[in-house]
Amino acid sequence: MHPCFLAKGTSKQQAVSLQLTFSFPLLSTDLLSTNRSSIFSGHDGQLSLSAVLLDEYRDRLFLGGKDVLYSVMLSPVSSESKEIYWPPLPGKREDCIQTGKEQQTECANFVRLLQPYNRTHLLACGTGAFQPMCAFIYVGHRGEHVFTTNPLNVESGRGKVPHDPSFPFTSTFSGGELYTGLTADFLGRDSVIFRSMGGRTTMRTETDQKLLHDPRFIAAHVIPDNDDRDDDKVYFFFTEKASEGGDKEEAIHTRVGRVCVNDVGGQRVLVNKWSTFIKARLVCSVPGPHGIDTHFNQLEDVFMLRTKDERNPDIYAIFSTISNVFQGFAVCVYRMADIREAFNGPFAHKEGPNYQWGPYEGRMPYPRPGVCPSKITNQPGKEFGSTKDFPDSVLQFARSHPLMWRPVLPALRQPVLVKANIPYKLKQIVVDRVEAEDGQYDVMFIGTDVGTVLKVISLQGGNSLEAEEVTLEELQVFKVPIPITSLDISVKRQALYVGSAAGVAQVKLHRCETYGKACAECCLARDPYCAWDGSSCARFVPNSKRRFRRQDVKHGNAVLQCVDQNVGGEDLDVTEDKVVYGTEKNSTFLECVPRSPQASVTWLVQRDDRKEEVKLDDRVMSADQGLLFRHLFRQDEGVYICRSREHSFSQTLARISLQVLQADTVDELIARDRNHRPWMPCSTGPYSRGQIGQSRTWFKDIMQLIGPSNLPHVEEYCERMWCNDKLRRKHKSMLEKYRQAQESARKARSKGSGERNRTPRDLRLQP
Repeated sequence: MHPCFLAKGTSKQQAVSLQLTFSFPLLSTDLLSTNRSSIFSGHDGQLSLSAVLLDEYRDRLFLGGKDVLYSVMLSPVSSESKEIYWPPLPGKREDCIQTGKEQQTECANFVRLLQPYNRTHLLACGTGAFQPMCAFIYVGHRGEHVFTTNPLNVESGRGKVPHDPSFPFTSTFSGGELYTGLTADFLGRDSVIFRSMGGRTTMRTETDQKLLHDPRFIAAHVIPDNDDRDDDKVYFFFTEKASEGGDKEEAIHTRVGRVCVNDVGGQRVLVNKWSTFIKARLVCSVPGPHGIDTHFNQLEDVFMLRTKDERNPDIYAIFSTISNVFQGFAVCVYRMADIREAFNGPFAHKEGPNYQWGPYEGRMPYPRPGVCPSKITNQPGKEFGSTKDFPDSVLQFARSHPLMWRPVLPALRQPVLVKANIPYKLKQIVVDRVEAEDGQYDVMFIGTDVGTVLKVISLQGGNSLEAEEVTLEELQVFKVPIPITSLDISVKRQALYVGSAAGVAQVKLHRCETYGKACAECCLARDPYCAWDGSSCARFVPNSKRRFRRQDVKHGNAVLQCVDQNVGGEDLDVTEDKVVYGTEKNSTFLECVPRSPQASVTWLVQRDDRKEEVKLDDRVMSADQGLLFRHLFRQDEGVYICRSREHSFSQTLARISLQVLQADTVDELIARDRNHRPWMPCSTGPYSRGQIGQSRTWFKDIMQLIGPSNLPHVEEYCERMWCNDKLRRKHKSMLEKYRQAQESARKARSKGSGERNRTPRDLRLQP
């Protein structure tokens, strides 16, 4: 076999064990505890994921990484995976290193492209240690699980993937032809839109900054304009330096460009160059005072949401600011009708370097530059079989006027989501259109650079243009803050596939049972996937025979929806106090997290049957996860009540009895005395300096543990961490003394005696 390819398969049993071995340390605890996610990170845990292809027809997930390809079955019956080892061609890795590139991060074959080629094969292309190469992978028919390749059938990948694994690029495959937007040379300077493969000659953009000026390609899609297949076009989404920026030479604008699928270049002008390439600006901005908009110019990701009409998908795009003033992100939605209107409008024109840009008002050559040779273009006596038949005047105009004058504005003229000054970046987006009881909703899943996924819907309120953003969930998918590089939705499996360099995780789109055990809690979740069915919060299925369904995504009116149900009485309120110990003069945190991100939280404190709202200041602060005391006082002791309120629905989430340990008592416990060493669990022999450090660490651990777990769990914790069988009896005795001392101190305080704030001095906690 050729040294570039080593194929092997793993059995079902082996594949499962591999996934278990490498998945759990990478997944967040929350997703593991709810059995909501699983992960595949390669057979050696070093996938370095760089390409993902979800194939719902074959029920498989194809992955490309560093020197490797994987095929993973998605069926719940089988979790078999197969692997192809695919390093660079012999000698190419060494050549790459000699040019000064990094061996680990650059001089390998990073698979960047996975596209379905035909019914039985995939096209895979990798960087090949800065010598791009492609191969055809045999994946078999539906129902089979084969994953092999012909080791002799390796061809050049130049123009199909970039040389550098870090350079952005995009691709789409249609009619046996590959369309790519990339930098096609070793140095990364030749930015180009390519068409390769198929029976026609290779096409590319001309080298001219008017056409492409340092572009960063994000997405490419084939979108038909009508029923005439000759009029199909490929749309490219990218950012570039703006030629119309005026004094702002470094201004960045986002573009949507297009070429005709049947473009074959000109006969004398633009030979083997695109003759139909035109582009327009995509605007995503927030209207501001005095007509000054806040623009989001840097395109991060694009998702095409297909509709029943294949000619009119909705285009979702994430934008970021490049301003030094603040960091912001926005999601804008575009209609294809608005994009086509911009391309059918006037061209941008500039007479000379001292003139302003404006719409072209001169005579337009026929056929209109940028149109495709098709039945729509042809007129009696003026029929064009291909772009080679176009007059030179048309091609010259297209070369000198690639930019349209009118920009493409988002639907409703504003973003559907805006995030400003947040501690993470929005990087990836996919959208699922969901049928709910009160209409249709687009659920956005947005990946960040810290391993989280936001699940968000945008609600339009009546006649108002203002959109309400509702964050349904924020999922911490990966335990470490690693950037999410890909998102794919499987409607068939109701699953989201989240990719990062560490691997790809499968996450359920919904888990309705986590929204509580009452009608009101289910309704307030406002999740289009979920509804109250009379007994539980369950998946909403349109046209279901079950008529008893309560759901109100638009308003979340729990009182109206659940008037005859358990709306939120005492059986929903938490009535049992949880005891938390804090140390005087130290910080303490009382945890309380509402189920709904939209709920507002109020903290009350109860002392002597009197309740009052907690006064917040620099010392006592309310956080997303609870109440923080930065500096604890004795008078802070009391019962703290955490209540949530949303849409007239109020509920007690937690009752926490905060008991403050006196500072001098703690000082006595950790005091160091040469003649009387303090007690340390399971300690024997002389008390060394290292043991003193261990004791201090142990005491901090035990104080932290007392709060959330209460004192009885300390014994189990200590036995697990330090004690052996011979010393457990002595350890239990010491813990009992500690309990008695704390109980004596509490009784003394309640009697109001002069010694109520003192732990007995004879308590040395010594063996």
